[in-house]
Amino acid sequence: MKISLMSWPFWAVLSALFAALTAVFAKIGVAEVNSTFATFVRTLVIVVAAAAMVFATGSWQSPSAISGRTWLFLGLSGLATGASWFCYFRALKLGDAARVAPVDKLSVVFVAIFSVLVLGEKLALPNWLGVGLIAAGAILVAWRP
Repeated sequence: MKISLMSWPFWAVLSALFAALTAVFAKIGVAEVNSTFATFVRTLVIVVAAAAMVFATGSWQSPSAISGRTWLFLGLSGLATGASWFCYFRALKLGDAARVAPVDKLSVVFVAIFSVLVLGEKLALPNWLGVGLIAAGAILVAWRP
């Protein structure tokens, strides 16, 4: 199977890899600081890196050319991301990364549900089976006997 650099599976696997590294690095990083401050530092790094990427790739767009609806939903996405990060770093401060990260990945289950309810996407029975297995797997990994 040939994977193209322009395919979504390539980028999705890289996203998963970097998310895994995020959990490990963050768990080490929050060991000696407040989790809220750790989230702030992480956010600053991301802002600088994202700005560098925009300018390096020539992706700048005039803010006035962006619709109000787009601004609204990007803003809501940013707020949801921030809330997720604060919760994630707090969970890492309190729990094991090997248990916190799988529970965080229940977001896959929520995305499936929200994409059907809000976006009108369709999932077939095998897809729902996979969603159920993800949920069961996250619960089993987080389980502390």
